[in-house]
Amino acid sequence: MRYLRFFPLLLLPLLLPAQGWRNLFNGRDLSGWEVRGDGTWTVLKDGTLFAQRTPPDAKATFASWPLDEQQFRSWRNKQAWLYTESNFDEFDLELEYLLGPRGNSGVSIRDTSRGEKALGGGPPPSRIGYEIQISQNPTGNYPSGSVYGLEKAKGKFDRLYDWNKMEILSRRDLIRVRVNGHLAAEYPGDPARPKVGPIGLQIHDASTWVMFRNIRIREIQH
Repeated sequence: MRYLRFFPLLLLPLLLPAQGWRNLFNGRDLSGWEVRGDGTWTVLKDGTLFAQRTPPDAKATFASWPLDEQQFRSWRNKQAWLYTESNFDEFDLELEYLLGPRGNSGVSIRDTSRGEKALGGGPPPSRIGYEIQISQNPTGNYPSGSVYGLEKAKGKFDRLYDWNKMEILSRRDLIRVRVNGHLAAEYPGDPARPKVGPIGLQIHDASTWVMFRNIRIREIQH
């Protein structure tokens, strides 16, 4: 009978929630995050994070009227970001997103510039660290789950007008992305790029709006 006494203890690890996971976004405010660029990041009553580009003050944004194409494109395609204040080494990241029609967003990892170079006209985060693509552009070359510019997703696995789950496994020699349970992309990483850095959420352009929720992380201890 004494073996039966220990049986529930053997089952206990199976009944406990996954160990090591913690919320990266608290669902109340932007504590632990920093805004980069002219994005507006609003926490809704249900804890959802709603993101869009800040509506322009036309007089302050544009020096003259009418606008030429270069001025308009420069304003329209300017990225905005929300970055964690902390840096992360190896980790598992989970989040849910809902992206507007033809929207373009992404999750940045290991961008040690925290978007600063892109905002100054330099290389974007996807060329410093990595950007995991989130896109509802039907003609785009990199579907959601792609490691942008490096590894295309194996298919289109996310849904329009609905919440989608993204899982990112980030190791020093491997990046693996799942979208709604499907393996979207794997990439070994570039030895010349940073191994450690912050996590960022992107608003790609003035036409994009996106929502995030249930953002959590599990850091891998060495």
